[in-house]
Amino acid sequence: MFHQRLSRARKAAGLSLRSLGEQVGLSHTAIKKYEDGELMPASDLLLKFSRALKVRTEYFFRPDTIALEGVEYRKRSSLPKKQLSAITHEIIDKIERRIELENLFPQPPVKPFELVTGLPARIESLDEIESIANKVRSDWGLGFSPVLDLIDALETHGVRVFVVQLGASDKFDGLAAKVNNMPLVVVGENWPGDRQRFTLAHELGHLMLSHRLADGIDEEKACNRFAGAFLLPDASLRQELGMHRSAIELKELGLLKEEFGLSMMGILYRALNLKIISQSCFDSLMWRFRNNGWNRKEPGNPYPSEKAHVFEQLIFHALAEDYISESKAAELMNMKLSDFRCIRSLGNSDAVTHQ
Repeated sequence: MFHQRLSRARKAAGLSLRSLGEQVGLSHTAIKKYEDGELMPASDLLLKFSRALKVRTEYFFRPDTIALEGVEYRKRSSLPKKQLSAITHEIIDKIERRIELENLFPQPPVKPFELVTGLPARIESLDEIESIANKVRSDWGLGFSPVLDLIDALETHGVRVFVVQLGASDKFDGLAAKVNNMPLVVVGENWPGDRQRFTLAHELGHLMLSHRLADGIDEEKACNRFAGAFLLPDASLRQELGMHRSAIELKELGLLKEEFGLSMMGILYRALNLKIISQSCFDSLMWRFRNNGWNRKEPGNPYPSEKAHVFEQLIFHALAEDYISESKAAELMNMKLSDFRCIRSLGNSDAVTHQ
């Protein structure tokens, strides 16, 4: 068990055998022996491993309980192998802590995911996806208003969301998988909020549309259509823009983005799909976006990033009910006990949670 976790933590930290060895005062050959299970570290070396890899010592002895199933990386082919490995190991660590916490509750604290009932068995065109997105919104009690906290909406309905530190990389556009038949979605912590939200809604589309698309319908395009329709419903967009428009002001797009959390370009695609604007109007606006570089970075302030707070709420719920100790809570949040106590008392601390 220890040797597997040492290898996982090293890869998650992006360190080679030699780099880790230099930090703890060992040769790369010795590190390999620990990772092969030929040696077990004494307590002083275990602490060195813990500091070098930025994990608590308890991490090395946590039982293996999960395996990612049906992993799908968006844009996986352009990811360097080392970065892909680091992302995978960080995700597994977060999921393990999440599942361990949930198993400490007498009753499951989060409902299991269920497909919305009454969806068509077969989808023959992309236009049909509009009504499917509306059906999901209706069943989830979202109406046609903007979804202000998309992560919370997904978590409430059994889709676990994990936010990982990926920087602003354009080479990773999300991950979807299952653990113990539990769907999960991963997005980057520092992405603009509209990018996070579109990825989350896109992955929800995969869950809702799976095995329903007629031959010839591209699944990625279908999930993009679902994402746009889920974030900005047809009725809402028509109410904001009207039934037909010959032109749209940039400021209008900015205000809609601010309200619904969908990118300006995403709104333009919605307007085209719903025939609010013509193809020529769309092409003209898209040319303006590309010519100004707005297809890479849109004008105006970025939409705020989504925050994953369900895990932290469960930590304090469990602590209040004496399901876990303070020390266990700090371990699950992957932080020092002193930092956890500061957060618990609402004190000012530079410490941040790593879930």
